[in-house]
Amino acid sequence: MLAPNLTIYNKLIEDFTNPTSPKYVFQGIGEFVTQCPRIITGDNYREASQSTLFDSEVHINVFNISKINSETRGGQAPRIKRLSEYLGDSYFNYLSNLDDLVLLMDESHHYRADRGMQVINELNPIVGLELTATPQVERSGGAIKFLNVVYEYSLAKAIKDGFVKEPAVATRKDFDPGKYSQEDLDLIKLEDGIRIHEDTKVALDIYARDNKVASVKPFVLVVAQNTDHAGRLMALIKSMAFFGGRYADKVMEIHSNQSGSEKEENIQQLLSLESSDNKIEIVIHVNMLKEGWDVTNLYTIIPLRTAASQTLREQTIGRGLRLPYGKRTGNAKVDKLTIVAHDKFQAIVDAANLPDSIIRKENIIEINPEELNQDKEVIVSVSNLEQKIVQEQEQINKLPESDARQKAQVGLEAKKIILDILPELNKVVKSVDDLKATEIKKLVVEKYKERLYSIPQGELFAQDMVKEMEAVYGTIIDEFTANIIEIPRVTTQPSAEVKSGFRDFVLDTRNLNYQPVSEEILRQTLRERERDVISGRGADRIIHDQSEKIIVNELMNFPEIDYDGQSNLLFKLAQQAVGKFRTYLDSDKVENVVQYHKKEIGRYIYAQLMEHFEYSKPEFEKTEILPFTRIEQHNYEKLTQDKIYHYTDTIEPTNSIPGKLFSGFKKAYHRFYKFRSKTEKDFAVILEHDGDVVKWLRPAPSQFNVYWDHNSRRYEPDFVVETKDAVYLIETKREVDMDSQD
Repeated sequence: MLAPNLTIYNKLIEDFTNPTSPKYVFQGIGEFVTQCPRIITGDNYREASQSTLFDSEVHINVFNISKINSETRGGQAPRIKRLSEYLGDSYFNYLSNLDDLVLLMDESHHYRADRGMQVINELNPIVGLELTATPQVERSGGAIKFLNVVYEYSLAKAIKDGFVKEPAVATRKDFDPGKYSQEDLDLIKLEDGIRIHEDTKVALDIYARDNKVASVKPFVLVVAQNTDHAGRLMALIKSMAFFGGRYADKVMEIHSNQSGSEKEENIQQLLSLESSDNKIEIVIHVNMLKEGWDVTNLYTIIPLRTAASQTLREQTIGRGLRLPYGKRTGNAKVDKLTIVAHDKFQAIVDAANLPDSIIRKENIIEINPEELNQDKEVIVSVSNLEQKIVQEQEQINKLPESDARQKAQVGLEAKKIILDILPELNKVVKSVDDLKATEIKKLVVEKYKERLYSIPQGELFAQDMVKEMEAVYGTIIDEFTANIIEIPRVTTQPSAEVKSGFRDFVLDTRNLNYQPVSEEILRQTLRERERDVISGRGADRIIHDQSEKIIVNELMNFPEIDYDGQSNLLFKLAQQAVGKFRTYLDSDKVENVVQYHKKEIGRYIYAQLMEHFEYSKPEFEKTEILPFTRIEQHNYEKLTQDKIYHYTDTIEPTNSIPGKLFSGFKKAYHRFYKFRSKTEKDFAVILEHDGDVVKWLRPAPSQFNVYWDHNSRRYEPDFVVETKDAVYLIETKREVDMDSQD
């Protein structure tokens, strides 16, 4: 494997040698658990005995191209080309004389310089496979695309298929960059980018809380024009003039002028940017982060220079496209990378209209400075019972140190543990009323003791805690029962795997009448498309696989076809197709037809296969219904300076209601709620004043595991309402939506 620079060289060695790394290449390969592959690098190849190097173990060479390419001082050849006492030759010659050497070239656009290509040719590999996200060479006339691409998966397609973040471009509405100096423009873009960053931070916090996943700390990448420009930006961001100095200790710069301990410290900061312990939120760089740096938490890019080339622009954006949770979440802000581009906005809009653009028209954002120019915070809306616990803790904290305070704290801790245990008991009771039973209380005591003994030194005060727990148990159950709404948890599970496949049938070959293509035309066409299947005549012609196998190989590309389970049918159909060709062609011409028309033949057979597709409907195990489940908390975004409104307050204009937080409810389960419309807010008022309503709540997004639209979208009811007779799921809809199929 060849790496273009030291950063990628070190990264490859780490990814191939460290089994504890989350990015370890051989994760899950059982054969390598006891005996890892041997990684031979540009640093250790001289120390390792090479006499039995490739006899049994798996060996992978990882070299930096410069270690092979460069000449050392005094005009000597690089060490890799010097004589080795183990080999009786140089390691370079050892590699070049292997009859099965394969080269994998990472970031291969770097090797297209004359000297790099010469060294690769000297190694004499049987195959050289190039890998790059930018298959082009930059020349003064523009980018020159590679001509030897055998497989291409573009960034635009990766975005469309959902494997990376959605890039979006932001600018201010009706913004005229010509009215501003370069310094003022830099400041505006920086400030707007930081406001977007803060908005993203809140969205990521809420997503992590709602879905009970690890929180992601986002950061901003600022692209500077040169090292002097980077220094000025660094000084500005550290000053009190920039958001009151809030980011003074959260910014770093990295560029090629740095050296020694400063550079090493900054590289370590970069490598740990995903860690919550790393407080850096702004990275200023000058052409240092082009590739080999695969963080997942970059969410905002502020380019304050024009990228010198298309390759550099794509690589800069590419730094921020990796997904922190490994897949799209469905949350727009969690899945979005924002590029702040006030001065280049129209050019990006124009580019978005191109078919292969990585920015789509719908991903163009107009910034409202007034909306972004306000700090936001996360408000956690817990249950009224949990809020009582919080208030009780505040009261205890105000008491002087004494036995009374210690006793009160022990009682409160007992309540907390009981409340945490109760939702686990839904498997052994039929309703919350059963929680009062003596045998259930005994079960809680046992679980309670398990919790205590898992705490360091918990056994020292376990006896007192158990006594206190038994004393407060009845009170806690009464409070829990009075506040809970019994939302059942329903689980349906298939009892067996769904089986699918194809019924046996005879292929209809009436329309399989392909004619052979002349060898000359075939040779030219295949040279452009598939170099390894060129057909020719004479002693040195390539021997192709059997015609039936070629057709079956094409059929295996279709996702519905399982070769292991259906190989007999596949070969039978392929033989019937080849049999038809043999009725009017000799053997050489049959081979010609199959080679040239294999894709069309595969599609022809596939179409008939799908007419005979069948699957068995799954049988389901007995549905498991648990009588109640834990009611999840809400995590809301709120403008810091905005107040919390009483639910009866009139809000004008009504379209601002979704951004407001409301409280003051008497029958609601949670302390705070937001409403998506005036209709929902009005309905909350009705619920509070309706005599039949005992309790109600607005369920959190993760409360119900009910999916619709082919299992891709989670159903979120507007309200859950308990009356004396029933518990209702309620949707509030406008009259015009009452007949909507959804």
